Amino acid sequence: MLAVNIDLVPRITWMGFVSYKSPWIHFKRNVNEYIMYLIKSGELHMVEDEKEYILKKGDVLLLEPNLDHEGLEKHTCDYYYIHFKHPDIAPVNVEDPESFARRFIFEDQGADEDVKCCFPKHFTITDKSVLSQIYNSLNEMLQLYRRKNYNRSLTALKLSELFILLSRESLLEELQNSRKRTTKAIVKAHGLLDYIHTHYQSKITSRDIEALFECNFDYLNRTFNKLTGHSITHYINKVRIDQAQELLQATHLSIGEIAYLVGFGDIYYFSKVFKKYAGLSPAAYYKKIREEE
Repeated sequence: MLAVNIDLVPRITWMGFVSYKSPWIHFKRNVNEYIMYLIKSGELHMVEDEKEYILKKGDVLLLEPNLDHEGLEKHTCDYYYIHFKHPDIAPVNVEDPESFARRFIFEDQGADEDVKCCFPKHFTITDKSVLSQIYNSLNEMLQLYRRKNYNRSLTALKLSELFILLSRESLLEELQNSRKRTTKAIVKAHGLLDYIHTHYQSKITSRDIEALFECNFDYLNRTFNKLTGHSITHYINKVRIDQAQELLQATHLSIGEIAYLVGFGDIYYFSKVFKKYAGLSPAAYYKKIREEE
């Protein structure tokens, strides 16, 4: 497993897409940068530092700097490649995938920690919708890269975004291949996490969640609590109050307007929940922020 510090932006030196319709074998080389391959179709047989890899559709391989690599056999293949430099990528030992899910998928890192995402050197993405998302992202990166100039910075940020996506998906794939029943609930909890961040402004009920995720609410709630440290209801309120605090800091909207924007229909209930989570009423919080400016 490799850990990438995504607080640091990679520098892309070269990227592209190739489609070999006739059998082709990769040439031998040794470079002082990382190379990521993402296979769209066909096969690519590689060896790096005497370790062999047979890459097929959905496979991701990260070649490391200053190691010999070359092809092993001739095959037809369509793949994306990204050459880049990054100052903080290091191997990490993962003994407990579920604790990894808690820390990295469910964002349970302290604010003072380096922000890192982790994925294996070689892994396969089997989810068709995720693959489609990755290919679309790569095509967008290619368009930006080819326009040069300031778009290179945007392309590098897109690569950081890709690291995060690959990290989450590789871990989910690993979990899905282990304890099936528990893993299925973990995947649903992961989907629920994204759903809450996208729909916190709307009413979210236990019945809605059961229908959307086809899972008993109490069972999903226990799994969600285990992985995030919060019940579903607590997490929804936490997201809403976090957003409310940002709006109080950055805008001059009324408390009633902010309550509505973060999913509360009742201003008095909003004030009660806000004080419970923030330790101050919305009005007192707003006053405190303005006094500190």
